[in-house]
Amino acid sequence: MLKGKKIVLGITGSIAAYKACYIIRGLVKAGAEVQVVITPAGKEFITPITLSALTQKPVVSEFFSQRDGTWNSHVKLGLWADAMLIAPCTASTLGKMANGIADNMLITTYLSMKAPVFVAPAMDLDMYQHPTTQENMQRLLSFGNHIIEPQSGFLASGLEGKGRMEEPENIVAYLDNFFEPKDLQGKKILITAGPTYEKIDPVRFLGNYSSGKMGFALAEECARRGAEVTLVAGPVNVQSSTFNVQRINVESCQEMYDAATSHFPQCDAAILCAAVADFRPEHTADQKIKRKDDDLVIRLKPNPDIAARLGEMKRQGQVLVGFALETNDEQANAQHKLEKKNLDFIVLNSLRNEGTCFRSDDNQVSIISRSGQRDYDRKPKREVARDIVDELARVLSGNE
Repeated sequence: MLKGKKIVLGITGSIAAYKACYIIRGLVKAGAEVQVVITPAGKEFITPITLSALTQKPVVSEFFSQRDGTWNSHVKLGLWADAMLIAPCTASTLGKMANGIADNMLITTYLSMKAPVFVAPAMDLDMYQHPTTQENMQRLLSFGNHIIEPQSGFLASGLEGKGRMEEPENIVAYLDNFFEPKDLQGKKILITAGPTYEKIDPVRFLGNYSSGKMGFALAEECARRGAEVTLVAGPVNVQSSTFNVQRINVESCQEMYDAATSHFPQCDAAILCAAVADFRPEHTADQKIKRKDDDLVIRLKPNPDIAARLGEMKRQGQVLVGFALETNDEQANAQHKLEKKNLDFIVLNSLRNEGTCFRSDDNQVSIISRSGQRDYDRKPKREVARDIVDELARVLSGNE
């Protein structure tokens, strides 16, 4: 969706300035027209000749390009652009933007910009953590600017990766997503993903092989298309690479049930992709169960049925999507689940399709609704997610 878009790329004095070449290449490949505006400090890290060769445009740096009165109009750039991207953006430039200190061509262009502004910070962790930097970023957000930060910052202590500039391909993808038509704009979508673990004792559990990849792909696709996503995730090692996804981590079926039933009333739709355990041990041992000569018998009791409960709660206008993983009588079992649990449509996958389902990057599904069945070829889960969300968007719009 960047084809024909006019992008002003601001480059500041950061060691990450060399990555601007990859950003330009990605934007141009997507069909965008790029005009570089670089600070004097930025030219210490990358030469204007290199940037000009990539954009096929002269690089703008100073107010006056020659001594004959020729000058660069920041006002015209502000009117010309469909977006302004500042990447890398140093702490110094952040501060100037937040406080209107227009002492170079880049800041004056920013202050004249009529189009959306995107900022990719780049600095060391101490500078990033400083209260002044944090306050400046909050001010920029309050002005309506977009801050693009690495998703790795959600790992470990919550600080790992912070301050490092997001990778060029992700920055380009962020802009591309911004300009893409949003058929789920304003919709709130609840998604469950991954397995649940049901404790036997402090070190053992009942579980399954679900990786969570399908549910996370659905969350990213919904967010990409404008939805506000709540992702209730069981114990998985998958990280979301998409912005605007609120993740709630759970372990057991009961925890997932509580989260889903709590959030569903505020949502327009729910996609129940998680592989939820149907049963849990009747009693959980407080200490590790030791090996004995006799057989070990574990009595199980049923877990609450999340899909059935949401089907009961569903109000007019809400859409409920289920998943069915079957090993035999696939269509009949999926159709029965569709009716019994008051689903709008159900996504069927079969373990008989080797190389799909659990732990795979591919899937092969059928979408079954009350009006019929649509079968799809095997494809990557990200593409499967697109097919499923296409169907969801049709149902939500009333064009089923």
